[in-house]
Amino acid sequence: MNHIYVFVLAAMPLAGAATAHAADAAHPTVVELFQSQGCSSCPPANANFIAIAGRPDVLALSWEVTYWDYLGWTDTFGDQKFTARQYEYARGLGHAEVFTPQIVVNGRTDVVGNHADELKNAIASADRGLGGPSLHLSETEVEVGAGAGQAEVLLVRYDPNVLMVPIHHGENGGITLPHRNVVRQILKLGPWDGAPRRYTLPPAHQAGLKTAILVQLGKGGPILAAAHS
Repeated sequence: MNHIYVFVLAAMPLAGAATAHAADAAHPTVVELFQSQGCSSCPPANANFIAIAGRPDVLALSWEVTYWDYLGWTDTFGDQKFTARQYEYARGLGHAEVFTPQIVVNGRTDVVGNHADELKNAIASADRGLGGPSLHLSETEVEVGAGAGQAEVLLVRYDPNVLMVPIHHGENGGITLPHRNVVRQILKLGPWDGAPRRYTLPPAHQAGLKTAILVQLGKGGPILAAAHS
């Protein structure tokens, strides 16, 4: 079964004169993979994602969606909240439908995840538009600096380890798939209106998870700033 849908991709620039940060360890490019263990088209995209997940200038997040579970395998990391996030991106990017494997870069553009060259080019040309706020992240709180825009501050917790998952049924039945940077939790910390603010971080519900902070311009909108532990 072919799960890939073809869409016209739309970038989402922001108005303003501020300068975008160059991608580096302090201002990583956010690369979000939407995939499913039950999708036969996803393993090549997952391999492309894992290949760039260790880059210091990239914050790579793997979101496991749930809408392919009916094919015979329930994704072991799937969550309806993750599926909802992908639908928000579909609306924000002007798509009529969701698809897997999809990779969204900085909330501004997307590519079909198993096209390695397109992913490489999207990361190389990634742009934040407006210069986003500074982020200072500790174990217990995050400080968001001053900037422009009305945004949401999101907490994402993910597993940085490579997890080997045997698939017993469905389109990928009989193979074992590696996973890395699998998202386990997303939580809205609160709104941000351009003024400096601090947000307290709740304790992680699972040991060994890393923390990422996203400052995002509404649901499915551009990401203005990102940091991770």
